[in-house]
Amino acid sequence: MSEILALDFMRQALVAALLVGIAAPLVGVFLVQRRLSLIGDGMGHVALAGVAVGVLTGSAPVFTALVAAVAAAIAIEVIRGRGRTSGDIALAVMFYGGIAAGVVLIAKSPSSSPASLTAYLFGAITTADQRDLWVFAALAVVVLLVTSLLRPWLFAVANDEEYARASGLPVTGLNITLAILTAVTVVVSMRVVGLLLISALMIIPNATAQLLGRSFRASVRWAVLVGVLASVGGVVTSYYAETPSGGTIVLLAIAAFVVVAVATGGVARARAHQHRRAERHEHEHGPACGHPAVPHGDHVDYVHDGHRHAAHEGHWDEHEKEGTRA
Repeated sequence: MSEILALDFMRQALVAALLVGIAAPLVGVFLVQRRLSLIGDGMGHVALAGVAVGVLTGSAPVFTALVAAVAAAIAIEVIRGRGRTSGDIALAVMFYGGIAAGVVLIAKSPSSSPASLTAYLFGAITTADQRDLWVFAALAVVVLLVTSLLRPWLFAVANDEEYARASGLPVTGLNITLAILTAVTVVVSMRVVGLLLISALMIIPNATAQLLGRSFRASVRWAVLVGVLASVGGVVTSYYAETPSGGTIVLLAIAAFVVVAVATGGVARARAHQHRRAERHEHEHGPACGHPAVPHGDHVDYVHDGHRHAAHEGHWDEHEKEGTRA
C-alpha cells in the first residue's frame, strides 16, 4: 500500500474513488426507490455527447459533459411529467441519441483515438489530473449537501409520489433535483468507473444494503460503506492486477452483493427451520400449565421435556436445553 501512496497519480485516483464511492450510492438509493435504476445509464450516454463536444472544440470535457447531462436530466423530467411521450420512451431517446452523437463527434475530432473513447466509456482513473480532481470534489460536496438537506422530501417523493403531491410537496421540483444530482454523479464518476458502468455503482451497493439494513437510514449507511470499499478496493486491485479500474470496481461490488445475498439467505433459512421445528410443539404453556417458568431477557421460557420454549409470533420457539445458561 505504501507503494501506491508514494505515487502522485494513485493518490489522486484513491481520492477520486473515495468521492465516487460516497456520492454514487447516496443518489442511487432514491433511484432504486423510484424504480429508475437505469437512468444513470441514460445520463452516461448523454454525457458522452458532452465529452465529445469538449474534445471537438478543445474545451474541458468535464464541463461540457456536465452541461449535457444536466440538460438531459431536466428534459427527461419535463417530458416524463408533462409530455405525452412516456418516461421510458424519453429515456430511450436520450440513451441512443446521446451515445450516437458522442461517437460521431469524437470520430470527427482530429485529436481523438479509440483509446480516448474507451477511457470515458469504461473509466481510466489514472488520466484524471489535479484540475479534474478539484472539480470532482466540488461536485461531490454538492451531492452530499443536497441529499443530506433534502433527504426526507426526496424519500417521500420516491416512496409515494401521489401522496407527496397531495401533501403539498413540490414533486416536480424534487424530481428535477434528483435528476440533476444523478447527472452530476455521472460526471463525477466518469473517469473512475466509466460512463457505461456508473449506474452499477449507484444501484448495486444499494441492493446489497437492502439485505443488511433494517431501516432507510441504516440502508443508506451500508450502501455508502459498500460503495467506498468497492471503489477504493477496486482502484487498489486494478493497480496490482493491471486491469481497468471501472470494471474492477463493479466486479467487487457484485461480489459483495453475492456474498451478502448468500449469507443472509442462509441465515433466513436457518431461522425458518428453527421456527418450523418449534411450531410442532403442541403444548400451550401458561402460568397454570404446570411447567417451570424461567425468566429470559424480556420474556419467560417454560421448561418442558428438558427444553425451554418461548412464545414467538403465534408459535413456540425452542431457545435452550435445560441446564444451559439463560
